[in-house]
Amino acid sequence: MRKLLGAMLAGLLAAGAAQADTVAVTADRLLDVRTGKYVERPLIVVTDGRVVSVGQAGDAPPPGARQVDLPGVTLLPGLIDMHVHLTSTGRYGGYSAYQFTDTFWTALAVANARATLEAGFTTVRNVGSAFYADVGVREAIDEGWVPGPRIMAAGYALSATGGHCDETFFPPSMQQKSPGVMDGPEEARRLVRAQRKYGARMIKICATGGVFSRGTAPGSQELSLEEMKAVVEEAHMAGMTVAAHAHGAPGIRAAIQAGVDTIEHVSLIDDEGVRLAVEKKTWLGFDIYNTDYTQAEGRKNGVLEENLKKDRDIGDIQRENFRKALRAGARMIYSTDAGIFPHGWNAKQFAVMVRYGATPLQAIQSATVNAAAALAWDKDVGQVAPGFWGDMVGVRGDPLADVTLLERPVFVMKGGEVVRR
Repeated sequence: MRKLLGAMLAGLLAAGAAQADTVAVTADRLLDVRTGKYVERPLIVVTDGRVVSVGQAGDAPPPGARQVDLPGVTLLPGLIDMHVHLTSTGRYGGYSAYQFTDTFWTALAVANARATLEAGFTTVRNVGSAFYADVGVREAIDEGWVPGPRIMAAGYALSATGGHCDETFFPPSMQQKSPGVMDGPEEARRLVRAQRKYGARMIKICATGGVFSRGTAPGSQELSLEEMKAVVEEAHMAGMTVAAHAHGAPGIRAAIQAGVDTIEHVSLIDDEGVRLAVEKKTWLGFDIYNTDYTQAEGRKNGVLEENLKKDRDIGDIQRENFRKALRAGARMIYSTDAGIFPHGWNAKQFAVMVRYGATPLQAIQSATVNAAAALAWDKDVGQVAPGFWGDMVGVRGDPLADVTLLERPVFVMKGGEVVRR
């Protein structure tokens, strides 16, 4: 009887192993984004969504594995955009966005998620949305109902009353107020807990004024150091990271001193801010592509002149400050603010980063290993290596020679499933 039970158990285990979904991917080469070296003719085996081995073409693939052969293709890890707004689109600016019902934006996010994934961005951080729509879209993707990237969702962005992430487009008679408004450290702690309760897995704060809100100045600080510290302490206690929208130098410095994990936009950072960022190893996310789109298309899309002017005034300054921070050795992540421009265009920022001083490898690292580390997902995404999710993007040619190739992926895989080929 014992032998019979043992044979039955062995058979069940063998059957389970046979049912494991395994895919074997070959290509001309694979970029090791940590070193900048190419692995020639790789054989990448992915089982149940995770990479189990990276060998050489010619090695025997596992029996029963699905074959994906990509001659002429260079593979990289799936790309990561650390600053997107899936519930927004560049097509509607200013008051034109208010022609739609509230749930329109959740439906739009489904289309935007698909476009983002097909563009090779297999992971994104969605830094703020109303009605916890980013949480809902994440859940629908994770359950397999709709295609899209892995989403680190923030829920509501936290703001001071009248600040950049409050509702600033309406008169007092309409009494519009964002549910993310906080005034004082205790409210800050309560709202961090509320975001966590309703599905957020990171926190976004608006530390300064912004470009696309009304009546706020990008350079002005809007949250106190004490409020920011309260957010960071509460979030870190819950195992969550914190991103700060911060254009102005005082707000950037205060956010770094408060222990914020990533600073977004970083437009007007000064020398002291750069020094602090390097010293504290704070990640900086300069969105230095989107000005090109906004200045070309913004007026047609309904963006108000007040907002276009603010965008013009800081665009070149932001790009030069990116160059300065990069030269100083600041840690960079890939943050585009997609939603200000169309989703799926995320890779257009790589070329701008190179134009302003980054090497192609540095730009690619910002969207792979750096971004993964800033997410605290560096054991799961950002590399093609055993144990990591089977997330890959393929291009024809050498992205270290021409980074614009990343704008035209010919292959995308997420978790071992082919998304685009």
